[in-house]
Amino acid sequence: MKIEIKHKKQICEIGKRIYDKGFVAANDGNISIRLCQNEFLITPTGVSKGFMTPDMIIKVDGEGNVLEGDYRPTSEMKMHLLVYQERPDINAVVHVHPPYATAFAIAGVPLNQAIMPESVVYLGTIPVAEYGTPSTSEVPDAVKKYVPQHQGVLLENHGALTWGRDLEHAYFLMESLEFTAKINWIAKQMSGDRELSKEHVQTLVDMKHKMGINGISPVGADVPAGIHAKKITNLLEYSLSEQDLNLIVEKVTSKVLTELKNILK
Repeated sequence: MKIEIKHKKQICEIGKRIYDKGFVAANDGNISIRLCQNEFLITPTGVSKGFMTPDMIIKVDGEGNVLEGDYRPTSEMKMHLLVYQERPDINAVVHVHPPYATAFAIAGVPLNQAIMPESVVYLGTIPVAEYGTPSTSEVPDAVKKYVPQHQGVLLENHGALTWGRDLEHAYFLMESLEFTAKINWIAKQMSGDRELSKEHVQTLVDMKHKMGINGISPVGADVPAGIHAKKITNLLEYSLSEQDLNLIVEKVTSKVLTELKNILK
């Protein structure tokens, strides 16, 4: 029981962190922890992650049945349970909507380039899982193929999802994911996004394996000997057409309307 209370308090603390950082708005996002093989703690639906208290956290089994708690579990519980089913080594899952990462998710652009040593070693590649209607089996079905070899995914037109050996690990992976997306975006605006060479990436991957960190890493760029990096895009090439802008506006509008409907339920 003491362990459960500790974990419930930690979920609330992480919930406040993600709310204060602007990774979520209103009642967005959800967090979970594995207690044992078939018992999990998970956040409630309809409650802001920044204002949760331990008594709000719900205990569920592997089928999603409520074992303890007065609140309803998040409607996206299926996504969390899928990760636990696929990865017995995973003990925590975080789902939020960090602005830069979510923008990449809306644009359908994965974080799979070797732009910083830290992201190569600690984060690896972050793919885009195909769009699925929130709270349905479409989302876990889309995420499933990426869980074994990655530490997180971007959810197309939705947000981001990370999983880790414990809750702090899963949360810090989310911080790293958002930071990488932000740096990537800023570099693109300067037409200065350069990808590390394959040679340098391989050195980083070797370090990663020695540290016991698994998962798919970026490959790196083909560059002449002695050159450490290669420009990924030209600013003009990266400029969006009117059609692209209209599509993004349409997707963002659709997401906002969906979120409003969920809040007003």
